[in-house]
Amino acid sequence: MFEKIQVFTPKYRVEECLQEVRECLEIGWTGMGFKTTEIEKQWCKYTGLPHSHFLNSATAALHVAIAMFKHCDKWEDGDEIITTPLTFVSSNHAILYEKLKPVFADIDRHLCLDPVSVEAAITPRTRAVMFVALGGNTGQLKAIAEICKRHKLRLILDAAHMAGSRLDGQDPGLLADVTCYSFQAVKNLPTADSGMVCFQDTKLDEEARKFSWLGINKDTYARSQAGNYKWKYGVEYAGFKYNGSAIMAGLALVGLKYLDEDNTRRREIAAKYDSLLGQVDWIDRVEMASDCVSARHLYQIMIDDRDSMIEHLNKAEIFPGVHYRDNTEYDMYANGAGLCPRAKAASDRLLTLPIHLRLTDADIERVSAAVLSFRS
Repeated sequence: MFEKIQVFTPKYRVEECLQEVRECLEIGWTGMGFKTTEIEKQWCKYTGLPHSHFLNSATAALHVAIAMFKHCDKWEDGDEIITTPLTFVSSNHAILYEKLKPVFADIDRHLCLDPVSVEAAITPRTRAVMFVALGGNTGQLKAIAEICKRHKLRLILDAAHMAGSRLDGQDPGLLADVTCYSFQAVKNLPTADSGMVCFQDTKLDEEARKFSWLGINKDTYARSQAGNYKWKYGVEYAGFKYNGSAIMAGLALVGLKYLDEDNTRRREIAAKYDSLLGQVDWIDRVEMASDCVSARHLYQIMIDDRDSMIEHLNKAEIFPGVHYRDNTEYDMYANGAGLCPRAKAASDRLLTLPIHLRLTDADIERVSAAVLSFRS
């Protein structure tokens, strides 16, 4: 009987992670601060971005990003953000949190926003474009950035799949006004759950730190560093409790040390799949952007009879995934149905094959053989 192969299974350097957690427990500081400030510093060093703010999820990061722009740029309720329907719902929920309107543009061959569709969707109420780097692929991000610059729109980069991706040798976040990363349990840099919001603008970063700490103007850790606890602080508005914890930051610090090494292995896995499945005429693969070194969070193929393929693989103890269902199929986003035919077509055919660091070459061969046997 074969062992089960899951689409995602995170790998942790357990002893190193336990040492980081042990330090938190020994000094009695497990919440905001201590290691959260360290991972922010290290993430800036790794990405080259000027600011990094560690939060409890990428969803929180997206909400903070949008809220800061709405507040500081004086957007109004009902203003529009152009986005993709082919993403996890948190991308588009974050727009709704601030009473803004998601406007769906279609995808390109990379499964990322198509610049022509984006430009056609711009109206006088458009305030930003949210670019989702699906699977770590940068797609036509540079063209989207140029559109945003020309139309004076904010560029929000949903980089949940992008930890370690490179565009022309640099972090793609350098092209955006704000970049939001995920360090959720199965991401390339896994913790239990956490994320990072990275603003280019210093004032937005400062305001985001208040917004994500209940509107309080000085966080608990900062108030404890002078040797005695400073109990007086200001509360400027009703913010949210989105702060990350020192325990999650400790796990992230360990993962960051190995991120490039781990992403290299992910690219090796993808290349192995390419060699085994790339010449099959009934399998379509997602095209990687030529100027992108992808983090390869996903390995996706597109096939007809996708649901039957899933059942076929499950019988072989292989459990793939689907990333993602076209958001316009959900009732709350149904007003966008029919506007993005390429996204809809891809959503109906997409299949994510297992890709994680516990896979052996034999596992990849087993998965590939099971895929091919579907039509044999």
